[in-house]
Amino acid sequence: MNNVTNVRRQLPGGSPFVVAIVVIVIVFFLLVFSRNFYYAFERVNEQEVGVQFQGGRIKNVVGPGVYSDVGLFVEMVRVSSQAIPFTVQDDEIITKDKQRIGLVVSGDIFRPNIVEKDTISALWAQYRNIYLNDELARNRMQDQARQAMKVCIGDRTFDDNVVGTARDVLRQCIDDELNQRAANFGLNVENLVVPDVILSPAVQAALDAIVQSRLETEKAAQDKLRADAQADAEQARQEGEIRIEQSRIQEQARQQTSLAQLEQEKVAAQKAVIEAERANELARVEAEKAVIEAQKLNELIAAQRDIEIAQSLAVAAAEQAKAAIAVETARAELYAGRPAYVQLLIAQANANALKSTDKVIFTPEGMTPTLVLPGPGIVPTVDTAGQ
Repeated sequence: MNNVTNVRRQLPGGSPFVVAIVVIVIVFFLLVFSRNFYYAFERVNEQEVGVQFQGGRIKNVVGPGVYSDVGLFVEMVRVSSQAIPFTVQDDEIITKDKQRIGLVVSGDIFRPNIVEKDTISALWAQYRNIYLNDELARNRMQDQARQAMKVCIGDRTFDDNVVGTARDVLRQCIDDELNQRAANFGLNVENLVVPDVILSPAVQAALDAIVQSRLETEKAAQDKLRADAQADAEQARQEGEIRIEQSRIQEQARQQTSLAQLEQEKVAAQKAVIEAERANELARVEAEKAVIEAQKLNELIAAQRDIEIAQSLAVAAAEQAKAAIAVETARAELYAGRPAYVQLLIAQANANALKSTDKVIFTPEGMTPTLVLPGPGIVPTVDTAGQ
């Protein structure tokens, strides 16, 4: 009996050590189990969105902040909204015209943010792992990018994919196609670029040959344009010299014509003055009347000339010339309209010109008169003093 008692005392079942272990285990299980009923001071950072769960279902999607919740199986899951960079390369893609090219595409993947919380709620069950795992999201978008590359390049010819601004059109096509596919996962791709187009050595050599040929053709065209421009410039210079010489000749002819007209007008004016001086007093009265009318006409012409002087100095000069010979013109028109009166004036002028010492010889028409000079033994044939 004593031995049995000693053995029981040596067993640890009734010691404080065993009690402590049991208490620790119980507390641990309580803590683990209680985590399903609350969370406290869970922080959602600026670059994250928080997905609140209750009973295995999404309760709410929240933005940055600190959150606590109590309930049956509550949980807070954080989803990063930072960009996930990706790069994908495909070395062999067939174009529409059956050419092989390679392509490198890179960009940034963005998961739904707080503005797109409805997307998270709708697609969480399907794509939870993509939202929580950067590498999985990257791999998925790389596969979709390869497919988008094949679609865009396959719909276009080699030149439409490679030459000039076609690369930017190709980039836009891949961007649109990839974002349509990414939208199925609730993702968005931004900053997509096509940094490199990979060509095989044979294609590169052929393309270099084409470029060189094009450059040589363009250079030949430029040389021809330069030669044509030089020829046109020389022709223009020669034509300019010819025009200058023609202008000089025309100006000389114009000046000579003007001088001849002025001389002709001067002679006509002198003739009109000589004829006007032979008029009698009656003609002078009529002429004064015409002068008054001409002065009125001159005033009207002068007024019109003041208005039109800025338009044409030549017209003004012509009007002045007309005004200057207006009196003579009026007299000439008077004489032209009354030829009998002119004959009368001529007869009077001739009569007034005769003096007592003048000799008048009348001869039949058609005969040349014989002049008789006065001298010893010669007496006047006609005595004009008595007439």
